[in-house]
Amino acid sequence: MVTRRVLLTAGLSTVGAGLTGCGPRRSNALVSPSSSQVAAAESARRPGPEHLVVLEASPTEVDLGGLTVPAWAYGGRLAGPALRLRAGEQLVATVRNRLPAETTVHWHGVTLRNDADGVPHVTQEPIPAGGEFVYRFTVPAPGTYWFHPHSGLQLDRGLSGPLIVDDPQEPLAYDHEWIVVLDDWLDRTPEAIYAELIRTGGRTGPGGMMGRGVMGTVAYPHHLINGRLPADPDVLHARPGDRIRLRLINAGGDTAYRVVLGGHRMTVTHTDGLPIRPVPADTLLIGMGERYDVLVTAADGVFPLVALADGKNGGGLALLRTGGGMPPPAGVRPGELGGLLPAYEQMKADDKTALTDRDGARTLRTRLTGGMMRFEWGFDGRVFDHDRVDLVLSAGERIRLEIANTTMMWHPVHLHGHSFAVGDPSGPRKDTVGVFPGRTVVLLFDADNPGRWMLHCHNAYHAEAGMMTLLGYRA
Repeated sequence: MVTRRVLLTAGLSTVGAGLTGCGPRRSNALVSPSSSQVAAAESARRPGPEHLVVLEASPTEVDLGGLTVPAWAYGGRLAGPALRLRAGEQLVATVRNRLPAETTVHWHGVTLRNDADGVPHVTQEPIPAGGEFVYRFTVPAPGTYWFHPHSGLQLDRGLSGPLIVDDPQEPLAYDHEWIVVLDDWLDRTPEAIYAELIRTGGRTGPGGMMGRGVMGTVAYPHHLINGRLPADPDVLHARPGDRIRLRLINAGGDTAYRVVLGGHRMTVTHTDGLPIRPVPADTLLIGMGERYDVLVTAADGVFPLVALADGKNGGGLALLRTGGGMPPPAGVRPGELGGLLPAYEQMKADDKTALTDRDGARTLRTRLTGGMMRFEWGFDGRVFDHDRVDLVLSAGERIRLEIANTTMMWHPVHLHGHSFAVGDPSGPRKDTVGVFPGRTVVLLFDADNPGRWMLHCHNAYHAEAGMMTLLGYRA
């Protein structure tokens, strides 16, 4: 077997938590993460060469560009370290927990084996402080993915990184690739923010609460692109006429971003890692957890890449430089922000990834419920319980999942372990979808990955308050 090894951090080995004996209380009627069905699904992916990684989560201090702040990070870096491998390879990631709390790692968007999904008390027991855990899974499809904890509010402390899966037969031609990680940054701990949300319903709190905003709850003092503040932005250097592939990842805890590259029109090529028929766009609305790949042809000069915090104040800034000239001011708002914004309905899956038409889809319905008054969020009026599976599937079914948002807020909903088509079989393939207040989205997917999978709002504070549920496969 061919083995590729990448050492991202240094540290002493500790006793591993292992991959066995990690299941909480289970029902014999449903597939468990350690079942033979999960192993058989992984075998069908034809696991390729191993790609070995050591990933260390630890407290650190990071420079945001003139402002040094405490953070929790992987490898001591924000917006990274980036992991990269080829489709079909096995990622073997040893995660060392140097945090003062237990943790896990979720590999967001990857259609992977259930026991590697990183959901505490569902697919594994948490990694204790000082312990380590080995994740081993095949990455079947190329695309732009990312990784982050699924423990409490740790994501909003800085723990995240890109996971890029290359296509050995990449059909796109471009001169540069720019991985762009968007993030919102607090000047207090997320636990302190959450405690205030619970106490006040988001109505008060200097520098902390938004009030009754539709797109997000928390007023962040800073917004970052690739871990940098607008005063000292990340810069991509290229030449006029170069084709650039941007991999846009929203790793924020509570902020949707409107993204533009000033002076350029984008061509959207991928949604959540999977190809679509190319669509022009001046701006994109990117919810927490969503990813878009776009192509641009670089003009001559210095151009702002702006991620405007939707419904909030401020935003992130990076620069594309292909020539001389002064950079734009940190608060620049390019005219493209008011330009063409494609909706999901205007995007269609590439012919190779579109779902086939099938008769007999089984409809499941669920509602997003709750509100700001008590800051209680859930599915169908219930808060999350890791021992309760609310949506039950049978292997091989075509599922039509209807998600109705009965709340006054917008929710980016993420489904683990699967990709779905939005609206109809030809719709864009995604794993995270924004659901506006009072609206219902229809998601179509095939039940082809056995196990227990989370469906949840990717607003970190809504999820922590209970807006999570589980899908389970019949044994």
